[in-house]
Amino acid sequence: MKLIKLDAIDSTNDFLKSLASKDELDNFTTVTAENQTKGKGQMGAIWQSESGKNLTMSVLVKDLLFDNEQFFNLSVIVSLSVIDALKTLNIPDLCIKWPNDIMSYNKKVGGILIENTIKSDGRIVSVVGIGLNVNQTNFEHLPHASSLAVICKTEFDKNALVLLIIEKIQQKIKSWENNSADLWTEYFNSLFKKGVPMPFKNLAGQNFMGIIQGVSSMGQIQILLEDDSVSEFEIKEIQMLY
Repeated sequence: MKLIKLDAIDSTNDFLKSLASKDELDNFTTVTAENQTKGKGQMGAIWQSESGKNLTMSVLVKDLLFDNEQFFNLSVIVSLSVIDALKTLNIPDLCIKWPNDIMSYNKKVGGILIENTIKSDGRIVSVVGIGLNVNQTNFEHLPHASSLAVICKTEFDKNALVLLIIEKIQQKIKSWENNSADLWTEYFNSLFKKGVPMPFKNLAGQNFMGIIQGVSSMGQIQILLEDDSVSEFEIKEIQMLY
């Protein structure tokens, strides 16, 4: 596994995608940056991170996905890998806010952005961006955010955490073929507010109540509505109000 450490970059995902387009990189090649000036979240959102305090990394994953209908499998693998790594550090009350925000208690401590490229020969190459709030302590304008340091009242070794996360991703990918059903079940069981009546807002700005039932194989969240029907929603089609 090749590890590339940068002081500053606009986006580790963009940097790794550019490298991968020009060269045949080893699987699990990883890029980290102390300062990321244009970090990205889901659907073009901005990922803000205090320089030097947090973990911003991107990992190249090849030879796992062979069909675009399998894209969400990698989200399941990576989300659970990050959760497992944080459990090793005794971070409490961890869960996954669909599709792949990492929560401790009801605070967001991390997020994942996966960008897939289909090559001319049909191969799918994925760049997995992971951002974790590690040692930052000021979240004055981010009421739903926190960090490992705030929650556990101690600082953490970011470099060790990078290696631990990569190790967990490699382990889960290796076991995926024989254990995919179990890992999907683990993902379902790790969902934030699953089975709890919660308010949501749709794209039209309308509020409604619903209960998270699970996630489809294509990655849509499944919500039980007040009329007892179950609807599926894509990323950004709804917002959980909590």
